[in-house]
Amino acid sequence: MRGLPAVALVTDEFWAQGDFVANAFGMPTVPRVRLPHPVAGTGSGRMQAIARDVAPHIVAALEARP
Repeated sequence: MRGLPAVALVTDEFWAQGDFVANAFGMPTVPRVRLPHPVAGTGSGRMQAIARDVAPHIVAALEARP
């Protein structure tokens, strides 16, 4: 394993762009977690709910072995 475990958080709106960037940088299997769009500007309650929903997926992606 190289470096530090990391996972990209990408909203629905930018998922295809995330595919493009990951492939362009030679990292097509970079761990990513999909978030609903938008996140910013939705209020702290909504952002906390999103965080609760995706937290298990983030942990799973960080613990996964390539």
